[in-house]
Amino acid sequence: MDDSITYAKKYLEDLLSFFGLNTDVHASHDEDVIELSIPSTHMNGFLIGQRGDTMRALQYMVSNALKCQGHKYTRVNVDVADYKKHRADRLASQVKVWAEEVKKSGEPKELQPMNSADRRVVHQVASEYSLDTESIGEGRDRRVVIMPSEGVEVDESSEATEKATK
Repeated sequence: MDDSITYAKKYLEDLLSFFGLNTDVHASHDEDVIELSIPSTHMNGFLIGQRGDTMRALQYMVSNALKCQGHKYTRVNVDVADYKKHRADRLASQVKVWAEEVKKSGEPKELQPMNSADRRVVHQVASEYSLDTESIGEGRDRRVVIMPSEGVEVDESSEATEKATK
């Protein structure tokens, strides 16, 4: 694992140097995933890209480089200035609001298409609210539906409280 981490770290640092950014990438691992964290710089926007596209491209390049060199561990997660962590926190807050809506209404809520990391956050947070989730669609149109669990009653008491306070 140490050889894979060292190679991935060096590869990403070399790649960043092509953009004129000489920085030390923090490398660690979580189970079988190599975590590479680029510290905050004046190039954050460029390195993250639109909705994280450039960051995912860097991740793909490092992963493929590991595969080409025959390393056993090739799963890589690249994060720039904790962008992914902050994005997951914002999404989790929004999912909590959606979960409350689903619990109150008893109606399923179909979300917009999102990437696999965002879908994973939705599944995790919805399960904390004892709600069921399902991913539907293909490719870039894959999205999550949040649904009330079978046998769980709709929370009408909070609806009645809302109506009484209006």
